[in-house]
Amino acid sequence: MTPSTQPLFWRNAGMPYVELRQVLDGRLVSYALHSHQQWSVGAILDGQSEFVCHNRLHYVQSGALVMMNPDVVHACNPQQNSPWAYYMMHLDKNWLAAFLHTEGVRSQPGWFDTTADTLSCPQLFAGFVAIAETLRSPLCSVAEKDAVLRTYLRQLFLQLDNHSVAVATLSAPDKLYRVADYLATHCEEDTAIDTVSAAFGLSTGYLMRAFKRHFNMTPHAYRLNRRVQMAQDALKQGKAIAAIAHDTGFSDQPHFQRVFKQRVAATPAQYRSVELQQQQDTAKRK
Repeated sequence: MTPSTQPLFWRNAGMPYVELRQVLDGRLVSYALHSHQQWSVGAILDGQSEFVCHNRLHYVQSGALVMMNPDVVHACNPQQNSPWAYYMMHLDKNWLAAFLHTEGVRSQPGWFDTTADTLSCPQLFAGFVAIAETLRSPLCSVAEKDAVLRTYLRQLFLQLDNHSVAVATLSAPDKLYRVADYLATHCEEDTAIDTVSAAFGLSTGYLMRAFKRHFNMTPHAYRLNRRVQMAQDALKQGKAIAAIAHDTGFSDQPHFQRVFKQRVAATPAQYRSVELQQQQDTAKRK
């Protein structure tokens, strides 16, 4: 039996646009600031936690939904001496944007961010928990799971888009975006930040200050975060952990394990273990 402190992951090859995580006992979980390429929504099942999203601090508790836009830096950690359990769902933003446009929920075909970080709605919270349980159920077909997910997302986004919150944003200078793109594209390389800043005609001090102000991460943390995202994709494909550590630019496997767990709250082996669980579920149905 899987320990309650170990995160549980659900993925299915028939629905590659969604990933689900469940944590039953997260009292010892500690997330470093990080971001995802997907749009994410979570449900706090038990306890209280501090949710930092794009420099905005929220105190959330059981019954709350939390949302994170793609590439937005965030972290959610339990308050001291508080129980903490949650579901978290990650959805491919391009698939989601196309679905919402097809359903007539949004007029624009491309992705644009939601504005609320949190939502208190008992009906949508209960619906999310029901969706999560359906996705994890070995008794439901992929078609059934896909149908209930789509129905729920339509309801959720009708609520989110009709209750938008004005959020002030400050665009980064174009040169900083080019630095960010370079770090993401060459994240497996250990090019010194001094060298990167010089290549873009910036002083190292300015790059460090301006980059963190606009992206909420230092350039080094941004690069590590992208390595973890690449590692997650490779783990989903079943690649060997040692090979992934090498291919994504980590100095050794322990370093990879440590950085990965700080951002995913699971070891690489735990993150990949969903594949084994799916095989067991498939075998039971045969």
